Amino acid sequence: MASKKTASASQGLLPWLGIAFILILVDQFTKTLIVGYFQLGDSREVWSFFNVVRVHNTGAAFSFLAQAGGWQRWFFVGLGLVATGFIVYMLRQHGGQKLFAWALSLILGGALGNVIDRLVHGYVVDFLDFHWDVLAPMFHGGHFPAFNVADCAISVGAALLILDELRRVRRG
Repeated sequence: MASKKTASASQGLLPWLGIAFILILVDQFTKTLIVGYFQLGDSREVWSFFNVVRVHNTGAAFSFLAQAGGWQRWFFVGLGLVATGFIVYMLRQHGGQKLFAWALSLILGGALGNVIDRLVHGYVVDFLDFHWDVLAPMFHGGHFPAFNVADCAISVGAALLILDELRRVRRG
């Protein structure tokens, strides 16, 4: 009976891991394009409010700990791997909760995409640069910190987690 439950949990886990894997592929493909076609610091305007750039982030979100001297690389790799283990465990336990599992899959794919960057390059490749004058009081020149596909997935996943929790509280 236990092996049947384990097999069922693994089958329920595979689609969610597949989503994360596809996201990792898209993230790494876009970063490979940027590294191949842009030099560090290059910027190309796409629209008046959006540029494609090449930026290296040795820190976390908003370059948190970027100037920490190098130890943060391994800290963020370790944190990403611990988060991976926890997310896979949660997906095994709750893979039937679709919104929750989608959220975790997006976060998993995004986290591993950035972990791969840290392992391969020692930094995360960011390239999406949005800027508006209204952001100038908060961000230099109105430029929101550059980010990438993995960061988008993590952000959408976090928003879905919040939505899932709000729906759960509302039902309860």
